[in-house]
Amino acid sequence: MASALYSQDLTCPICWTIFTDPVTLTCGHSFCRECITDVLSSQHRCPQCGTAVPTERLPTSHILKSLAEKAKEAEKVKKRKEKAEVAELCLEHEEKLKLFCVTDQQLACIICRDGDTHEGHKFKPIKEAAASLRQELEKGMQNLCGDILFKQGLANTQRDEITKNKEKSQQLMTQIFRQFEEMHQFLRKREDEIKNELKHKEEDAAEKMRERLNAIETALSESRQLEGKLTSVLKIEDSARLLKSWTECNSRMSPEHVFRPKANDLQVVNTSLSLGPYESHLQFFIWKEMLQVIQPRAELLSLKSNSTDITVSDDGRSLFCTPESNQASLFYSSDDDYDTESYQNTGYGRSILTGPGKPQSFGASAQLGQNRAYDWHALRKSGKPKSFGATTRSGQNRAFDQGTFTGSGQTQASSSTKKHVFSVNEFSSGQHYWEIEVGHRDYWELGIKDNFLKYDGKKYATCRPDKTTELEFGDRPRKIGIYLNCASKKLSFYDADNMTRIHAMSSPLMSMPLSAYFNIRVRAPDPNPLTVCWY
Repeated sequence: MASALYSQDLTCPICWTIFTDPVTLTCGHSFCRECITDVLSSQHRCPQCGTAVPTERLPTSHILKSLAEKAKEAEKVKKRKEKAEVAELCLEHEEKLKLFCVTDQQLACIICRDGDTHEGHKFKPIKEAAASLRQELEKGMQNLCGDILFKQGLANTQRDEITKNKEKSQQLMTQIFRQFEEMHQFLRKREDEIKNELKHKEEDAAEKMRERLNAIETALSESRQLEGKLTSVLKIEDSARLLKSWTECNSRMSPEHVFRPKANDLQVVNTSLSLGPYESHLQFFIWKEMLQVIQPRAELLSLKSNSTDITVSDDGRSLFCTPESNQASLFYSSDDDYDTESYQNTGYGRSILTGPGKPQSFGASAQLGQNRAYDWHALRKSGKPKSFGATTRSGQNRAFDQGTFTGSGQTQASSSTKKHVFSVNEFSSGQHYWEIEVGHRDYWELGIKDNFLKYDGKKYATCRPDKTTELEFGDRPRKIGIYLNCASKKLSFYDADNMTRIHAMSSPLMSMPLSAYFNIRVRAPDPNPLTVCWY
């Protein structure tokens, strides 16, 4: 349909109505055929521009005719709509609107109800539909008011959170600046101290070198004076005069004494500046010094084990697998002799069994990253069993996870078990971090109970009571860092060698207090302990 925006372009400039059988002159102006015919009967020029118009019959402009008809139809529809709106009549049937189609949610007349368009639809009288709608709108208004209040509260809360977030960011920014500034101050202070130490050493060495240079120059001057005197003496040909001149110049000193070598007294003082380890390992030594002033530091966890198969070192830092079968059984040759050195070389040491399979002690604690094992070579003959297997209190046979020895010296794989260990330390609030040296162990679980990182020798995974997530990353960490935020109940794991985050997990079901959790597979022999890092 043509709209009012361009209907004026379809209006004849003579009759000022929409074109009827429009024609276009050679000059480009258009008119109704009847209108332009009347004008051309008295003059053969365009009434708008005065251009001469040929007398032959003008063809109809079909494009303008089509547009004009559409414009006229649009005018009719517009008038009909205006009339229906005034009289509340159906636009299609021009009948009074008495019904409301519930299905299409629109007013309708009786003819509309019976037509195909509304076949099967549900209708209501207008007053009844209006009353029902009013009730729904009033009820909706009440709900809308409550919804507006609720959303307004949410908006206010969100604004508060935005403000808190900004304040928290500023607080953390200040905290970060302060902590970095403390480290910068420490580094600047140590830098100044080490530079001053170097400067003092340089000045001391320079003073010694200047003193030695003065001594050398004095000796050189004396040698040159002596050279001059010798030259004068040697020019004297008379023997008596030569002797007299020599003795007067040298106060009765013999030539041997005068020409005695003085090289040992005039050795050059070489440069000996050295800052010890600060010269080659400055960054490492300063980092070690910084560990003493950094707060907070990693938690100094102390471990506890209720398992007879896991031993905690004396300092509470390291876990060793000590299956009960190991404490009562060893393999010996038929002549009751064995190579003690070979046992030591395979990882046993420090624990001495003196009775018939009874341990005396498990010895000293292990250091960070070092292996601890057990020394089995001090058994008496009365305690020498014939195999590694042993019968436990329950009567079941237990063996090393590495295998049991057969008569031919071969090993057979046996199942291994896992044991749980917790830290003595408990956490109820705040933020905590600790690091564990896992080394080359082929199985471990680290974290807190029911929320931990696991390695089974092939892949890594985070475990929760309701979910296990496998992880993929290239390197195999030898040291795992664990960060616990009690407030947000969030647990993060790091490769502590380069401080790369492995994974983060949160669990709202964490119940306080929390303890560090450890789980290892019982193996024997166990040369690779799991150790808490202390700094």
